[in-house]
Amino acid sequence: MSTTYSVNDGVAVIALANPPVNGLGQSTRAGIVDSLNQALADDSVQSIVLMGSGKVFCGGADIREFNTPAAFASPGLHAVIQAIEASTKPVVAAIHGVVMGGGLELALGCHYRVVVPGVQVSFPEVNIGLIPGGGGTQRMPRVIPVDMTLQMVTSGASVPSEKLIKVPGQKLFDRLIDGDLLAGAMAFAKEVAAVRPMPLIRDLPVQPVADAGLFNQFRADMTKARKGMVSPQRCIDAVEVATQMGIDAGIDRELAIFKDIMVGAQAKAMQHAFFGERAASKIPDVPDNTPVRDIKQVAVIGAGTMGGGITMCFLNAGIPVTLLEMKPDAIDRGVGVIRKNYEAQVAKGKLAQDKYEQRMALLKTTLSYDDIAQADMVIEAVFEDLGVKSQVFTKLDSIMKPGAILASNTSTLDVDQIAEVTKRPGDVVGLHFFSPANVMRLLEVVRSKHTAKDVMATVMQVAKKIKKVAVVSGVCDGFIGNRMFEQYTRQAFFLVQEGATVQQVDKAAEAFGFAMGPFRVGDLAGNDIGFAIRQRRAIEKPNVIYSKVGDAICELGRYGQKVGKGWYDYEAGKREPVPSAEVQAVIETVRANKGITPRVISDEEIVGRLVLAMVNEGALILEEGIANKASDIDMVYLTGYGFPLTWGGPMLYADLMGLPKVVAQMKQFATNPNDDQAFWQPAPLLVKLAEEGKTLTGVKQ
Repeated sequence: MSTTYSVNDGVAVIALANPPVNGLGQSTRAGIVDSLNQALADDSVQSIVLMGSGKVFCGGADIREFNTPAAFASPGLHAVIQAIEASTKPVVAAIHGVVMGGGLELALGCHYRVVVPGVQVSFPEVNIGLIPGGGGTQRMPRVIPVDMTLQMVTSGASVPSEKLIKVPGQKLFDRLIDGDLLAGAMAFAKEVAAVRPMPLIRDLPVQPVADAGLFNQFRADMTKARKGMVSPQRCIDAVEVATQMGIDAGIDRELAIFKDIMVGAQAKAMQHAFFGERAASKIPDVPDNTPVRDIKQVAVIGAGTMGGGITMCFLNAGIPVTLLEMKPDAIDRGVGVIRKNYEAQVAKGKLAQDKYEQRMALLKTTLSYDDIAQADMVIEAVFEDLGVKSQVFTKLDSIMKPGAILASNTSTLDVDQIAEVTKRPGDVVGLHFFSPANVMRLLEVVRSKHTAKDVMATVMQVAKKIKKVAVVSGVCDGFIGNRMFEQYTRQAFFLVQEGATVQQVDKAAEAFGFAMGPFRVGDLAGNDIGFAIRQRRAIEKPNVIYSKVGDAICELGRYGQKVGKGWYDYEAGKREPVPSAEVQAVIETVRANKGITPRVISDEEIVGRLVLAMVNEGALILEEGIANKASDIDMVYLTGYGFPLTWGGPMLYADLMGLPKVVAQMKQFATNPNDDQAFWQPAPLLVKLAEEGKTLTGVKQ
């Protein structure tokens, strides 16, 4: 059993003992019930304390049992709570650290709850496509106001115990323990040992709702804030039920809603993302116990947008950085931008002034390579050119101390070649940060054929320290993200060449769930970046077919927002895209030159071609071993490219669509004479899995 049991001075102590977060797995649930029965059978026991071992009370369901029979094995959480409520001796939940989801529902089933300061209280289920399913939506509005309950269940955000205990009329916590929790809980348990009747949250009325439009307002807010997500809306439905019917009927209704959305595509997608993020750090041939190098000092080369953002990542984590540039004015500009970013956070109340000063104190600047020679890791963020980067790495090889990790922030270039200009290729790795680096969560870790295992283990650990989702990629042009994104944008160009408008393609992509359509992304990132890549492709891969639309736009100097015109026009000082007559004229000229008669293209076809283009390339990436697993590809797109969380990433999207249907759709696209017909031949892996009835991710429809 994942619990411990002891008796001291008439108080039985049941301690959850299922590290790391005392998840409510089957053995833990059974242990609670068995220990409770033991306490009830012992005449010397007058009251019971339920607490957590280690650093937390309970983090909710045991994620190791998700989608296994054990998750629903007897006793279920409802049965455990019913046993506690039926106890003839008072049960006191002693809460510390974290109380989340099912753990919070367990505490709500106890007769009393005592808590120490600093406890994080939350219902995170909404973030994995679910609602609280253990009575949380029914008991919580009986102990705190309904609007606070709605805020908690729809956001999944943590609320500090000190805030909750100060809420007027709250009945969630009975006492704040300032000191030793166990001693305080036992003392409280003795105080209430003889109190009868014992209080039950189920006997309390739901707190009055002053605003009749509260639920509809929350629904409208969630429609905007969590676009396309089902779980926040169903959370609202469940809480509203608590105001309409008795507790038992409400719990039954909550459970019905839970079971309904549990089997839905969104829940599968969001749980896939949840587990995928945790799995991304696992590298098949790099054991968890691989020794790591000590990273106490970092150097960054280049104080531009990327270099400055990368620098902030390390400063935020308390790691000193030396920022290297070649010219004083470049240093001044870079540091100025860093200061401006931090000052904006201070002004918004997101960063304390002393924290800002502490972070800036960790930053040193230099114009000399000699000053970075003792850094444990150096990251170059110079111009994206193999010759330039090779020069930098030749210099680093000559001056950096032995054992230093040499990292390149390249987004497309061959890390094998970069490593081979050094005499220590095992120390070289690609660290592709996404812009803005201080905001975006994704970090592509590019493993060359030379990169040492301890280097990989180290950078994955460092990624966690700087709060990045690190995904390992092998070496290829564009790695995982940009290689697939190129196919996405290629299709966008073909679509407008064939008859769609720029606005239609963007709107269709955004309706699907992308934060921005492909043309708006191009304007934001800079269309000249893709232009340069296509020019390089023309030499390296002359057989790859591109629509001339993209090049024609760039030849007019329409590079995007930075110059006030791209696929759209932009008014001075504004970022709102305005349809461009010049762009439309260019598109029509390209069509005429190609002899293409424009046709009506449905939004369905637009989404199909955009997304399945990524899927096909992703399948090739898997086949080639560039990505370790399909979920890694999905994590790249969820955390770096704005792919909608509700679909779980392009590879899961294909699985949920059904691979036989995916293959058939690609074969249909291959009949289009105005597209790249060769590209639409389904990847062999897709065909094989479709024939075998398998999926890319292991998740079934």
